[in-house]
Amino acid sequence: MPDTAIAEAERRRGLRRMKSVATGLLLLATAIYVLARWQESTGAPEWVGYVSAAAEAGMIGALADWFAVTALFRHPLGLPIPHTAIIPTRKNVLGHSLGDFVGTNFLSEEVVRDKLHRAEITRRAGSWIANPEHAERVTSELATAVRGAVQVLRDEDVQEVLEQTLVRKVLDQPWGPPLGRILGQVFADGSHHNLVDLVCDRAYDWVRDNHETVLRVVSQRAPSWSPRFFDSMVADKIYAEVLSFAWAVKTDPDHQMRAAVDRFLVEFADDLQHDPKTMAKAEQIKQQVLEHPEVRNLVSSAWETAKAMLLDAAEDPSSELRIRVRDGLRSLGRRLVDEAPLRAKVDGWLEGAAVYVVSHYRSEITALITDTVERWDAEETSHKIESHVGRDLQFIRINGTVVGALAGLVIHTVTQVLV
Repeated sequence: MPDTAIAEAERRRGLRRMKSVATGLLLLATAIYVLARWQESTGAPEWVGYVSAAAEAGMIGALADWFAVTALFRHPLGLPIPHTAIIPTRKNVLGHSLGDFVGTNFLSEEVVRDKLHRAEITRRAGSWIANPEHAERVTSELATAVRGAVQVLRDEDVQEVLEQTLVRKVLDQPWGPPLGRILGQVFADGSHHNLVDLVCDRAYDWVRDNHETVLRVVSQRAPSWSPRFFDSMVADKIYAEVLSFAWAVKTDPDHQMRAAVDRFLVEFADDLQHDPKTMAKAEQIKQQVLEHPEVRNLVSSAWETAKAMLLDAAEDPSSELRIRVRDGLRSLGRRLVDEAPLRAKVDGWLEGAAVYVVSHYRSEITALITDTVERWDAEETSHKIESHVGRDLQFIRINGTVVGALAGLVIHTVTQVLV
Protein backbone atom coordinates (compact mmCIF):
# COMPACT_ATOMS: atom_id res chain seq x y z
CA MET A 1 0.00 0.00 0.00
CA PRO A 2 1.38 3.46 -0.90
CA ASP A 3 2.49 5.74 1.93
CA THR A 4 -0.29 8.23 1.18
CA ALA A 5 -2.93 5.50 1.43
CA ILE A 6 -1.46 4.28 4.73
CA ALA A 7 -1.46 7.83 6.12
CA GLU A 8 -5.06 8.35 4.97
CA ALA A 9 -6.18 5.10 6.60
CA GLU A 10 -4.44 6.07 9.85
CA ARG A 11 -6.13 9.49 9.85
CA ARG A 12 -9.55 7.89 9.39
CA ARG A 13 -8.93 5.48 12.26
CA GLY A 14 -7.93 8.39 14.48
CA LEU A 15 -11.09 10.26 13.43
CA ARG A 16 -13.30 7.28 14.28
CA ARG A 17 -11.67 6.92 17.71
CA MET A 18 -12.21 10.57 18.57
CA LYS A 19 -15.81 10.44 17.33
CA SER A 20 -16.35 7.45 19.59
CA VAL A 21 -14.91 9.34 22.57
CA ALA A 22 -17.05 12.43 21.93
CA THR A 23 -20.20 10.36 21.37
CA GLY A 24 -19.39 8.32 24.46
CA LEU A 25 -19.31 11.49 26.58
CA LEU A 26 -22.69 12.51 25.15
CA LEU A 27 -24.14 9.11 26.02
CA LEU A 28 -22.57 9.28 29.47
CA ALA A 29 -24.10 12.70 30.10
CA THR A 30 -27.46 11.37 28.86
CA ALA A 31 -27.29 8.35 31.14
CA ILE A 32 -26.36 10.50 34.13
CA TYR A 33 -29.20 12.91 33.35
CA VAL A 34 -31.76 10.11 33.05
CA LEU A 35 -30.55 8.45 36.25
CA ALA A 36 -30.49 11.79 38.15
CA ARG A 37 -34.04 12.69 37.03
CA TRP A 38 -35.26 9.27 38.07
CA GLN A 39 -33.61 9.72 41.45
CA GLU A 40 -35.19 13.14 41.85
CA SER A 41 -38.62 11.69 41.16
CA THR A 42 -38.10 9.21 44.03
CA GLY A 43 -37.10 11.88 46.57
CA ALA A 44 -33.34 11.89 46.17
CA PRO A 45 -31.11 14.30 48.12
CA GLU A 46 -30.72 17.88 46.98
CA TRP A 47 -27.23 17.36 45.48
CA VAL A 48 -28.75 15.11 42.83
CA GLY A 49 -30.30 18.23 41.31
CA TYR A 50 -26.88 19.68 40.77
CA VAL A 51 -25.82 16.50 38.99
CA SER A 52 -28.97 16.59 36.88
CA ALA A 53 -28.39 20.23 35.87
CA ALA A 54 -24.76 19.56 34.97
CA ALA A 55 -25.67 16.50 32.91
CA GLU A 56 -28.47 18.32 31.14
CA ALA A 57 -26.22 21.25 30.22
CA GLY A 58 -23.49 18.81 29.15
CA MET A 59 -25.96 17.10 26.80
CA ILE A 60 -27.01 20.43 25.36
CA GLY A 61 -23.38 21.53 24.83
CA ALA A 62 -22.47 18.19 23.27
CA LEU A 63 -25.46 18.26 20.91
CA ALA A 64 -24.86 21.88 19.95
CA ASP A 65 -21.19 21.27 19.15
CA TRP A 66 -22.00 18.00 17.36
CA PHE A 67 -24.40 19.97 15.18
CA ALA A 68 -21.77 22.67 14.53
CA VAL A 69 -19.02 20.20 13.61
CA THR A 70 -21.29 17.98 11.53
CA ALA A 71 -22.75 20.97 9.68
CA LEU A 72 -19.34 21.69 8.24
CA PHE A 73 -19.22 18.42 6.30
CA ARG A 74 -22.81 17.22 5.81
CA HIS A 75 -26.47 17.82 6.67
CA PRO A 76 -27.04 16.73 10.31
CA LEU A 77 -29.25 13.61 10.33
CA GLY A 78 -29.65 14.09 6.57
CA LEU A 79 -31.98 17.07 7.09
CA PRO A 80 -31.44 19.91 4.54
CA ILE A 81 -31.17 22.57 7.20
CA PRO A 82 -30.02 25.95 5.80
CA HIS A 83 -26.34 26.77 6.18
CA THR A 84 -25.31 23.18 6.80
CA ALA A 85 -23.02 20.92 4.72
CA ILE A 86 -20.97 24.06 4.25
CA ILE A 87 -17.91 22.49 2.65
CA PRO A 88 -19.73 20.41 -0.02
CA THR A 89 -22.17 23.17 -0.97
CA ARG A 90 -19.75 26.10 -0.82
CA LYS A 91 -16.60 24.32 -1.98
CA ASN A 92 -15.93 26.65 -4.91
CA VAL A 93 -16.52 29.78 -2.84
CA LEU A 94 -14.15 28.47 -0.18
CA GLY A 95 -11.58 27.69 -2.88
CA HIS A 96 -11.73 31.25 -4.25
CA SER A 97 -11.53 32.65 -0.72
CA LEU A 98 -8.51 30.48 0.02
CA GLY A 99 -6.85 31.58 -3.22
CA ASP A 100 -7.48 35.25 -2.41
CA PHE A 101 -6.16 34.75 1.12
CA VAL A 102 -2.96 33.14 -0.14
CA GLY A 103 -2.49 35.78 -2.83
CA THR A 104 -2.98 38.66 -0.41
CA ASN A 105 -1.08 37.37 2.59
CA PHE A 106 1.61 35.13 1.13
CA LEU A 107 2.27 36.44 -2.39
CA SER A 108 2.65 40.13 -1.67
CA GLU A 109 5.91 41.89 -2.54
CA GLU A 110 6.65 42.84 1.06
CA VAL A 111 6.14 39.29 2.35
CA VAL A 112 8.26 37.73 -0.40
CA ARG A 113 11.13 40.20 0.05
CA ASP A 114 11.12 39.86 3.83
CA LYS A 115 11.00 36.06 3.70
CA LEU A 116 13.83 35.79 1.17
CA HIS A 117 15.92 38.35 3.06
CA ARG A 118 15.57 36.49 6.36
CA ALA A 119 16.13 33.12 4.70
CA GLU A 120 19.67 34.13 3.56
CA ILE A 121 19.37 31.77 0.62
CA THR A 122 22.56 32.93 -1.09
CA ARG A 123 24.76 32.49 1.97
CA ARG A 124 23.30 29.08 2.73
CA ALA A 125 23.61 27.97 -0.90
CA GLY A 126 27.22 29.19 -1.01
CA SER A 127 28.08 27.35 2.19
CA TRP A 128 26.45 24.20 0.84
CA ILE A 129 28.17 24.33 -2.55
CA ALA A 130 31.57 25.06 -0.99
CA ASN A 131 31.47 21.61 0.59
CA PRO A 132 33.50 19.24 -1.64
CA GLU A 133 30.92 16.45 -1.41
CA HIS A 134 28.09 18.78 -2.35
CA ALA A 135 30.07 20.31 -5.23
CA GLU A 136 30.75 16.81 -6.53
CA ARG A 137 27.06 15.96 -6.22
CA VAL A 138 26.00 19.06 -8.17
CA THR A 139 28.64 18.35 -10.80
CA SER A 140 27.37 14.79 -11.16
CA GLU A 141 23.79 16.02 -11.56
CA LEU A 142 24.89 18.58 -14.15
CA ALA A 143 26.78 15.86 -16.02
CA THR A 144 23.65 13.71 -16.02
CA ALA A 145 21.61 16.62 -17.36
CA VAL A 146 24.20 17.29 -20.08
CA ARG A 147 24.23 13.64 -21.12
CA GLY A 148 20.45 13.59 -21.28
CA ALA A 149 20.24 16.81 -23.27
CA VAL A 150 22.95 15.79 -25.74
CA GLN A 151 21.44 12.34 -26.28
CA VAL A 152 17.93 13.72 -26.75
CA LEU A 153 19.00 16.23 -29.40
CA ARG A 154 18.84 14.94 -32.97
CA ASP A 155 22.02 15.46 -34.97
CA GLU A 156 20.06 16.78 -37.94
CA ASP A 157 18.34 19.41 -35.78
CA VAL A 158 21.60 20.56 -34.23
CA GLN A 159 23.24 20.74 -37.64
CA GLU A 160 20.36 22.82 -38.96
CA VAL A 161 20.56 25.17 -35.97
CA LEU A 162 24.31 25.55 -36.40
CA GLU A 163 23.84 26.32 -40.07
CA GLN A 164 21.13 28.85 -39.32
CA THR A 165 23.00 30.56 -36.47
CA LEU A 166 26.54 30.35 -37.78
CA VAL A 167 26.67 29.82 -41.52
CA ARG A 168 23.70 32.07 -42.27
CA LYS A 169 25.07 34.77 -40.00
CA VAL A 170 28.36 34.60 -41.85
CA LEU A 171 26.49 34.82 -45.15
CA ASP A 172 24.61 37.88 -43.98
CA GLN A 173 27.79 39.75 -43.12
CA PRO A 174 30.07 41.16 -45.89
CA TRP A 175 33.59 39.77 -45.82
CA GLY A 176 35.46 42.48 -47.66
CA PRO A 177 35.56 45.45 -45.25
CA PRO A 178 36.22 43.54 -42.00
CA LEU A 179 38.80 41.30 -43.69
CA GLY A 180 40.43 44.38 -45.20
CA ARG A 181 40.61 46.09 -41.80
CA ILE A 182 42.17 43.02 -40.22
CA LEU A 183 44.72 42.62 -43.02
CA GLY A 184 45.48 46.33 -42.94
CA GLN A 185 46.28 46.13 -39.23
CA VAL A 186 48.42 43.03 -39.78
CA PHE A 187 50.34 44.66 -42.63
CA ALA A 188 50.77 47.91 -40.69
CA ASP A 189 52.26 46.00 -37.73
CA GLY A 190 54.62 44.05 -40.01
CA SER A 191 53.27 40.74 -38.70
CA HIS A 192 53.13 39.40 -42.27
CA HIS A 193 56.89 39.57 -42.79
CA ASN A 194 57.40 36.11 -41.33
CA LEU A 195 54.94 34.74 -43.88
CA VAL A 196 56.74 36.59 -46.70
CA ASP A 197 60.03 35.14 -45.46
CA LEU A 198 58.55 31.67 -45.57
CA VAL A 199 57.25 32.17 -49.12
CA CYS A 200 60.63 33.48 -50.27
CA ASP A 201 62.41 30.53 -48.68
CA ARG A 202 60.07 28.06 -50.34
CA ALA A 203 60.40 29.83 -53.72
CA TYR A 204 64.18 29.68 -53.60
CA ASP A 205 64.12 26.03 -52.54
CA TRP A 206 61.80 25.17 -55.42
CA VAL A 207 63.95 26.91 -58.02
CA ARG A 208 67.09 25.29 -56.63
CA ASP A 209 65.59 21.78 -56.67
CA ASN A 210 63.88 22.02 -60.09
CA HIS A 211 66.72 22.68 -62.56
CA GLU A 212 65.45 20.04 -65.00
CA THR A 213 61.94 21.50 -64.92
CA VAL A 214 63.24 24.94 -65.92
CA LEU A 215 65.31 23.46 -68.74
CA ARG A 216 62.32 21.51 -70.01
CA VAL A 217 60.07 24.56 -70.03
CA VAL A 218 62.62 26.62 -71.94
CA SER A 219 63.17 23.83 -74.47
CA GLN A 220 59.43 23.49 -75.03
CA ARG A 221 59.09 27.24 -75.63
CA ALA A 222 62.08 27.50 -77.98
CA PRO A 223 61.48 27.65 -81.80
CA SER A 224 61.72 24.37 -83.65
CA TRP A 225 64.57 25.66 -85.82
CA SER A 226 66.70 26.64 -82.78
CA PRO A 227 69.70 24.32 -82.17
CA ARG A 228 69.48 22.10 -79.14
CA PHE A 229 72.81 23.19 -77.65
CA PHE A 230 71.72 26.82 -77.95
CA ASP A 231 68.47 26.06 -76.11
CA SER A 232 70.44 24.41 -73.32
CA MET A 233 72.72 27.46 -73.01
CA VAL A 234 69.71 29.81 -72.84
CA ALA A 235 67.94 27.59 -70.30
CA ASP A 236 71.03 27.43 -68.09
CA LYS A 237 71.37 31.21 -68.26
CA ILE A 238 67.71 31.75 -67.40
CA TYR A 239 67.91 29.23 -64.56
CA ALA A 240 70.98 30.93 -63.12
CA GLU A 241 69.32 34.35 -63.29
CA VAL A 242 66.12 33.07 -61.67
CA LEU A 243 68.08 31.28 -58.93
CA SER A 244 70.16 34.41 -58.31
CA PHE A 245 67.01 36.54 -58.14
CA ALA A 246 65.33 34.11 -55.73
CA TRP A 247 68.43 34.08 -53.52
CA ALA A 248 68.55 37.88 -53.47
CA VAL A 249 64.88 38.11 -52.50
CA LYS A 250 65.41 35.51 -49.82
CA THR A 251 68.50 37.05 -48.22
CA ASP A 252 67.85 40.79 -48.61
CA PRO A 253 65.09 42.10 -46.27
CA ASP A 254 65.04 45.39 -48.18
CA HIS A 255 64.82 43.87 -51.65
CA GLN A 256 62.58 45.77 -54.05
CA MET A 257 60.56 42.62 -54.67
CA ARG A 258 59.67 42.48 -50.99
CA ALA A 259 58.72 46.16 -51.10
CA ALA A 260 56.52 45.49 -54.12
CA VAL A 261 54.82 42.64 -52.25
CA ASP A 262 54.22 44.94 -49.25
CA ARG A 263 52.70 47.60 -51.53
CA PHE A 264 50.50 45.03 -53.21
CA LEU A 265 49.23 43.66 -49.89
CA VAL A 266 48.51 47.13 -48.49
CA GLU A 267 46.64 48.09 -51.66
CA PHE A 268 44.75 44.81 -51.58
CA ALA A 269 43.65 45.41 -47.97
CA ASP A 270 42.49 48.90 -48.93
CA ASP A 271 40.62 47.60 -51.99
CA LEU A 272 38.77 45.07 -49.79
CA GLN A 273 37.41 48.01 -47.83
CA HIS A 274 36.75 50.56 -50.56
CA ASP A 275 36.94 49.08 -54.08
CA PRO A 276 33.48 47.79 -55.20
CA LYS A 277 34.94 45.26 -57.64
CA THR A 278 37.26 43.73 -55.06
CA MET A 279 34.48 43.69 -52.45
CA ALA A 280 32.13 41.98 -54.91
CA LYS A 281 34.81 39.40 -55.71
CA ALA A 282 35.24 38.70 -51.99
CA GLU A 283 31.47 38.17 -51.66
CA GLN A 284 31.51 35.80 -54.62
CA ILE A 285 34.31 33.78 -53.06
CA LYS A 286 32.41 33.75 -49.75
CA GLN A 287 29.31 32.32 -51.42
CA GLN A 288 31.34 29.65 -53.17
CA VAL A 289 33.09 28.64 -49.95
CA LEU A 290 30.02 28.50 -47.71
CA GLU A 291 27.84 26.74 -50.27
CA HIS A 292 30.40 24.04 -50.82
CA PRO A 293 29.24 20.58 -49.58
CA GLU A 294 32.39 20.21 -47.53
CA VAL A 295 31.30 23.14 -45.37
CA ARG A 296 28.13 21.25 -44.38
CA ASN A 297 30.25 18.20 -43.70
CA LEU A 298 32.51 20.36 -41.56
CA VAL A 299 29.54 21.61 -39.48
CA SER A 300 28.24 18.08 -39.08
CA SER A 301 31.61 16.68 -38.08
CA ALA A 302 32.17 19.58 -35.67
CA TRP A 303 28.93 18.73 -33.85
CA GLU A 304 29.73 15.03 -33.81
CA THR A 305 33.16 15.76 -32.37
CA ALA A 306 31.76 18.16 -29.77
CA LYS A 307 29.04 15.67 -28.86
CA ALA A 308 31.53 12.87 -28.34
CA MET A 309 33.75 15.14 -26.24
CA LEU A 310 30.83 16.25 -24.06
CA LEU A 311 29.62 12.69 -23.49
CA ASP A 312 33.11 11.46 -22.65
CA ALA A 313 33.74 14.38 -20.29
CA ALA A 314 30.36 13.94 -18.61
CA GLU A 315 30.90 10.22 -18.08
CA ASP A 316 34.41 10.51 -16.64
CA PRO A 317 34.51 11.92 -13.06
CA SER A 318 38.20 12.74 -13.54
CA SER A 319 37.72 14.61 -16.82
CA GLU A 320 39.09 18.12 -17.11
CA LEU A 321 35.61 19.50 -17.72
CA ARG A 322 34.12 17.99 -14.57
CA ILE A 323 37.13 18.99 -12.49
CA ARG A 324 36.83 22.59 -13.70
CA VAL A 325 33.09 22.66 -13.05
CA ARG A 326 33.55 21.20 -9.57
CA ASP A 327 36.33 23.64 -8.68
CA GLY A 328 34.31 26.51 -10.12
CA LEU A 329 31.31 25.61 -7.98
CA ARG A 330 33.42 25.44 -4.83
CA SER A 331 35.06 28.75 -5.65
CA LEU A 332 31.67 30.34 -6.25
CA GLY A 333 30.38 28.93 -2.97
CA ARG A 334 33.30 30.37 -1.01
CA ARG A 335 32.84 33.75 -2.66
CA LEU A 336 29.14 33.78 -1.82
CA VAL A 337 30.00 33.12 1.82
CA ASP A 338 32.94 35.52 2.14
CA GLU A 339 32.06 38.43 -0.17
CA ALA A 340 29.15 40.44 1.17
CA PRO A 341 28.79 42.67 -1.95
CA LEU A 342 28.48 39.62 -4.23
CA ARG A 343 26.05 37.99 -1.82
CA ALA A 344 23.94 41.14 -1.69
CA LYS A 345 23.90 41.35 -5.49
CA VAL A 346 22.74 37.74 -5.87
CA ASP A 347 20.14 38.21 -3.12
CA GLY A 348 18.88 41.24 -5.00
CA TRP A 349 18.56 39.20 -8.19
CA LEU A 350 16.64 36.46 -6.38
CA GLU A 351 14.31 38.93 -4.69
CA GLY A 352 13.73 40.79 -7.92
CA ALA A 353 12.95 37.57 -9.79
CA ALA A 354 10.60 36.35 -7.06
CA VAL A 355 8.82 39.71 -6.86
CA TYR A 356 8.44 39.79 -10.64
CA VAL A 357 6.87 36.32 -10.60
CA VAL A 358 4.40 37.06 -7.79
CA SER A 359 3.58 40.49 -9.21
CA HIS A 360 2.88 39.30 -12.74
CA TYR A 361 1.64 35.77 -12.12
CA ARG A 362 -0.13 36.02 -8.76
CA SER A 363 -3.50 35.34 -10.35
CA GLU A 364 -2.14 32.27 -12.18
CA ILE A 365 -0.63 30.93 -8.95
CA THR A 366 -3.81 31.39 -6.93
CA ALA A 367 -5.81 29.98 -9.85
CA LEU A 368 -3.97 26.72 -9.21
CA ILE A 369 -5.72 26.56 -5.84
CA THR A 370 -9.16 27.62 -7.03
CA ASP A 371 -9.12 25.45 -10.16
CA THR A 372 -7.96 22.44 -8.21
CA VAL A 373 -10.70 22.88 -5.61
CA GLU A 374 -13.31 23.34 -8.34
CA ARG A 375 -12.28 20.06 -9.96
CA TRP A 376 -12.71 18.15 -6.70
CA ASP A 377 -15.88 16.20 -6.12
CA ALA A 378 -17.93 17.86 -3.37
CA GLU A 379 -18.42 14.75 -1.27
CA GLU A 380 -14.86 13.59 -1.76
CA THR A 381 -13.60 17.04 -0.78
CA SER A 382 -15.66 16.91 2.41
CA HIS A 383 -14.27 13.49 3.27
CA LYS A 384 -10.68 14.58 2.57
CA ILE A 385 -10.93 17.69 4.74
CA GLU A 386 -12.72 15.82 7.51
CA SER A 387 -10.07 13.11 7.57
CA HIS A 388 -7.38 15.79 8.01
CA VAL A 389 -9.02 18.10 10.56
CA GLY A 390 -12.01 16.11 11.83
CA ARG A 391 -10.06 14.45 14.65
CA ASP A 392 -9.15 17.84 16.11
CA LEU A 393 -12.71 19.08 15.62
CA GLN A 394 -13.96 16.26 17.84
CA PHE A 395 -12.26 18.00 20.74
CA ILE A 396 -14.81 20.78 20.24
CA ARG A 397 -17.53 18.25 21.00
CA ILE A 398 -15.64 16.97 24.03
CA ASN A 399 -14.98 20.47 25.29
CA GLY A 400 -18.60 21.41 24.62
CA THR A 401 -19.77 18.52 26.81
CA VAL A 402 -17.40 19.36 29.66
CA VAL A 403 -17.83 23.13 29.48
CA GLY A 404 -21.60 22.77 29.10
CA ALA A 405 -21.75 20.57 32.20
CA LEU A 406 -19.69 23.04 34.21
CA ALA A 407 -21.78 25.97 32.96
CA GLY A 408 -25.00 24.12 33.84
CA LEU A 409 -23.65 23.37 37.30
CA VAL A 410 -22.70 27.02 37.86
CA ILE A 411 -26.06 28.30 36.59
CA HIS A 412 -27.98 25.83 38.75
CA THR A 413 -25.86 26.75 41.78
CA VAL A 414 -26.37 30.49 41.27
CA THR A 415 -30.09 29.92 40.77
CA GLN A 416 -30.37 27.97 44.02
CA VAL A 417 -28.40 30.59 45.94
CA LEU A 418 -30.43 33.50 44.63
CA VAL A 419 -33.78 31.76 44.96
